Amino acid sequence: MRTQESCYLFHARIYLVELIMNKMRSKETLLLLVACLLCLAPRINVAAPVPPNSDEKKCFLFTYFMGNGEDGLHLASSHDGRTWEALKGGRSFLAPQVGESRLMRDPCAIRGPDGAFHMVWTTAWNGQTIGHASTKDFVHWSPQQAIPVMAHEPAVRNCWAPEVFWDPVNARYLIFWASTVTNKFLETAGTSEDRYNHRIYSTTTKDFKRFTPTSIFYDPGFSVIDATLLQASNKFYLIIKDETVKPPKKHLRIATADTPEGPFRDLGKPFTRDWVEGPTSLRVGSEFLVYFDAYRDHRYDAVSSLDLQRWKDITPETRFPRGARHGSALTISCDLLEKLKQ
Repeated sequence: MRTQESCYLFHARIYLVELIMNKMRSKETLLLLVACLLCLAPRINVAAPVPPNSDEKKCFLFTYFMGNGEDGLHLASSHDGRTWEALKGGRSFLAPQVGESRLMRDPCAIRGPDGAFHMVWTTAWNGQTIGHASTKDFVHWSPQQAIPVMAHEPAVRNCWAPEVFWDPVNARYLIFWASTVTNKFLETAGTSEDRYNHRIYSTTTKDFKRFTPTSIFYDPGFSVIDATLLQASNKFYLIIKDETVKPPKKHLRIATADTPEGPFRDLGKPFTRDWVEGPTSLRVGSEFLVYFDAYRDHRYDAVSSLDLQRWKDITPETRFPRGARHGSALTISCDLLEKLKQ
């Protein structure tokens, strides 16, 4: 016994044959055929349009260094934020040319509203400057410059892990980094290795030519390094590393603010294990991913969250190029990625 659906299919075939034989001269037959096809709609195997995916045409880039940063900038790419593959066979894209030691450690890149990517980096283990250069394709670069962000502090030891962030509130670039000034914050002196005692400092610029005076950006009351900013739901989240070694901490925590320049408050509990550093964040769909350098294990680890409150270790799901060190993750067009691969 035929089902109702199979009957519709049987009659539709008859009407289709009749329609063809009559060379479409029968209006009644045409109407009957249309009616049958409408009834058959659930059975017709036509590919439905794929709902738009906000990440469908997004690709991701990871800027990092290897070794001590002597050979400069390395790049890796990903389509899902979990598997990262080294570009250019793992060779450097940009050699360091400025700074006290001509290193390129901790490279952080963002895309500005002018369409160019701006990158800052650590130029030396000890010194007063950070590096900067810009590019539109990660192949052709502007002249490198050493920005003397701590030249006004004769007691400064270092400028580590600078980050650049576009501040949409004030329409300018925010640059921040960690420095030890040996005659300041004496209450926490001796709590980190090698007499380092960091706080986060910052400056701002609109054109990378003129800079506002350097000032304290974040002082949590302990030695702190490797700050990075994440924006979500009209809030700004500052991810930092507690650099305290006596007693050992060396983990990541998050503070929040209403603007990218703070003040940052409500410093949360650690959301990673100890002995990690160099965090960077990326949003993939509804997930927030935070990657960090598990430097004692010589690998990169990662965690994910939907609300920046509860975190899941996704390290087993991720893969980074061997030897990748402290870098930054950003979204780029897939067209640009294809050009970089070529």
